Amino acid sequence: MQVDLETGLMRGVRQIASPNYDSRPTGVEADLIVVHGISLPPGEFGGPWIDRLFTNTLPAELHPYFAEVGSQRVSSHLVVNRDGAVTQYVSFRERAWHAGKSIYQGREACNDFSVGVELEGTDTLSYEAPQYGALAQVVAALCAAYPRLSPDRLVGHSDIAPGRKTDPGPAFDWPRARRLIAAVYSQT
Repeated sequence: MQVDLETGLMRGVRQIASPNYDSRPTGVEADLIVVHGISLPPGEFGGPWIDRLFTNTLPAELHPYFAEVGSQRVSSHLVVNRDGAVTQYVSFRERAWHAGKSIYQGREACNDFSVGVELEGTDTLSYEAPQYGALAQVVAALCAAYPRLSPDRLVGHSDIAPGRKTDPGPAFDWPRARRLIAAVYSQT
């Protein structure tokens, strides 16, 4: 995987443009990667629902949870499906709306300075091997493209919004992810 620095898009991944983004503050570059977990409806995988949520077209009438979250204007830079397929919704040059109210090392509003990576999953179900592999490739590509990013600047949503968010949850194997990322990153 590689990032096109001119567009801020990851080469070789599926692209679906989300309208839910805006410009990063002047002079601010991404220096943090935030890992999330997402499933729509909760605990279910596959289908078009994440795309529909991030493009403001989630049909509220199809599921009670869709009615609850369908009016939210949210996005992420990337989603990694259970099979490891990657979709990009927002250019890395822009601010995706993934972190909400958040703070990291005393800096508030993490959307301003982070890249959001959603993994299709839940707090309680193990993530899949292809997701860990894809995450390692994504992190290595981001770090190669953006010098302020590094593998040690990788946190969970729960780390920047404690008490409010729990994802990617206890089912996410941080040691495994960090080992794979280190292995891929050392080859770039």
